[in-house]
Amino acid sequence: MEMPGGLPMAGQGEDRDGLTLDQLHVPLGPLLADWPTGLTIRLVLQGDVVQLAELEEPAAHTSGSAVEPFWVQPWLRAASGEPVPVGEAMRRRAAAHLDSLGRLLSVAGWPAEAVSARRLRDDLLCGASRAAVAPRLERFARRVGRSRTLAWLTRGVGVVTAAEAREAGVSGPAARADGDVTDRYRQWLAEIRRSLDRLEESSPLQVAAEESPRGLWNAERPPSAALTALLPRLLTGAEFAAARLIVAGLDPDPDELALGTREVAHG
Repeated sequence: MEMPGGLPMAGQGEDRDGLTLDQLHVPLGPLLADWPTGLTIRLVLQGDVVQLAELEEPAAHTSGSAVEPFWVQPWLRAASGEPVPVGEAMRRRAAAHLDSLGRLLSVAGWPAEAVSARRLRDDLLCGASRAAVAPRLERFARRVGRSRTLAWLTRGVGVVTAAEAREAGVSGPAARADGDVTDRYRQWLAEIRRSLDRLEESSPLQVAAEESPRGLWNAERPPSAALTALLPRLLTGAEFAAARLIVAGLDPDPDELALGTREVAHG
């Protein structure tokens, strides 16, 4: 049954403590603000706790003119044989992490710093030099990295140990963070600093040696596939208020998933 306006009525079911409570089916995505575009997760809620989380498969791009994932374009070009300077890839990687931070900070309710992250991202994408960006980045990293309020809000949320990451095939910052959302956003900050130091490297990008923003690049199983596969387990049992922090703290790129589906289909 549906209520007026198309809203679903709550059903009933046993919760994790064995009680019978109203059960509500809620979709997250794909059109939420500060949400990975194209990602849809269907939740079953009882009270404010997620009892079940299921992912919808992303649609594959079937058109020959399908747009390639923006954040991994240097790695795609290098994989096709084009010489791509390492510095170009580092610039894209740092900008991608700033984009992820902007999304997380916005979800966490810190819009001013979300804007700062996005301005730094845009400056990098427009070719700003390290000298022009580094002082502002350091101020931003200190404010965000040392924020007690942000750490309190995200501490203990979406824990992924290094062992769990390896078992799930996760690489990149999420694997090295070895912990919760707090550990992951601090890892992003550390990765941005390291990438910024390499903006001038002119040696050719080696896809197998240099990670894309979300991990080692593999066109058939992009790194976002492993990140997305973690979400149902992390969301199940979490409070609804923490669900968006968990997703933003991993920030998978659905465009990578669609590309991976297309690669398998064409293979």
